[in-house]
Amino acid sequence: MHIMYFTEQPMSSYPEQEGRNFRSTALMFPNKHFDEKAASRLYNQYIEQYVLAEEMGFDGIMLNEHHNAPFCMQAKTNIMASVLAAVTKRVKIVLLGNPLPLSENPIRLAEELAMIDLISKGRLVSGFVRGGGTEQLASGVNPAYNRERFEEAHDLIVRTWTERGPFRWEGDHYQNRVVNPWALPLQQPHPRIWIPGVLSTETIKFAARHRYPYVALNTSAEQSRKVWDTYDQVAAEVGYQSGPQQRGYLLRCHVAETEEKALENARQFMWMAGEFTGVAHPVWGNPAGYYSASQRQMFVKMVAGRPESAWATGYAAPFEQQVAELGIVCGTSKTVIEKLKIVLENMQTGILALWANDGKVSEADSKTCIRLMGQEVVPAIREYGDRIGLKSPFDLDTPVSTKFSKDLKPRVAA
Repeated sequence: MHIMYFTEQPMSSYPEQEGRNFRSTALMFPNKHFDEKAASRLYNQYIEQYVLAEEMGFDGIMLNEHHNAPFCMQAKTNIMASVLAAVTKRVKIVLLGNPLPLSENPIRLAEELAMIDLISKGRLVSGFVRGGGTEQLASGVNPAYNRERFEEAHDLIVRTWTERGPFRWEGDHYQNRVVNPWALPLQQPHPRIWIPGVLSTETIKFAARHRYPYVALNTSAEQSRKVWDTYDQVAAEVGYQSGPQQRGYLLRCHVAETEEKALENARQFMWMAGEFTGVAHPVWGNPAGYYSASQRQMFVKMVAGRPESAWATGYAAPFEQQVAELGIVCGTSKTVIEKLKIVLENMQTGILALWANDGKVSEADSKTCIRLMGQEVVPAIREYGDRIGLKSPFDLDTPVSTKFSKDLKPRVAA
């Protein structure tokens, strides 16, 4: 198995009541509430936590990015990845990931990622995402072209990595007279690409067509089974049998020395879900054009039936229900190990990302969680995963794809 450490890197140092009054802390929540001193302290604490996670035996560090939202401090995942390339030695640096539609220059992005791969001596896993709806508005990108830009940027980056320049690119959204970057990745033909997502059928199919692992982000067991069914079907259609090596799962999981402390800290996972103040406005989070027609219809029906009280409390299931359903796993090491065995048995994933600390969990409790996970939970879960055959892409040396998106061929000629 491949087991990763993850935190959303929340910027939780702002007036909670201000967030409640505004009823949304993404996109339009005024940045006058930003606390520079607290942010500096938190950034450095997160770096210390990542280094500790490597020392404690995690296989990888998962990073992501969001914009105009204090629930995630990472405005550019490549910056933190660059730091980790220099201060860590062994762990994979897993970017889940770079929001391709936000990029106005995919070649520049390809160069940045190549530098990270070179400095880390080949430890980069380069995940690509479409980016959330608020990200489109925060970056001034038309949501209607989100998927087109995602696929074309992907194709341009992969071709930049795998074909020696100079060559010319004339696409629908990107035009480059000269593609000839000097920095190219250490890994050949290019760094592994993983695709994270929630329930977008189009994205699941995209990952399966390219044989990219798909990392389900905090989906339920029932939802995850539908994800794997879709992935398996497409994999069979394009000529291969998928398995745990193509399945990843992000799970909120907190470990403490007592059950009481674990429950107290695990409640902080509700901070981003909206029970506290880390909540997004549903319309800004899902702007017109971002979804397919069928998904947009489902979204409109959901919002139309949403009670006024949900604006202040969010729309996630109650904390107790999520704990009971193993959407949130928490407890002492012994408790968590047994719960994670159930999760792995149900999910059959070779890639497991443990979202361990969120909200206002203290620095001391965050490090205790990482130590307990590394010393007790991770070894037990890795052994159990091996026993039930949950191989990762690294275990099987799964080859990376050099295929393109549109009909699996290059979008333009050289």
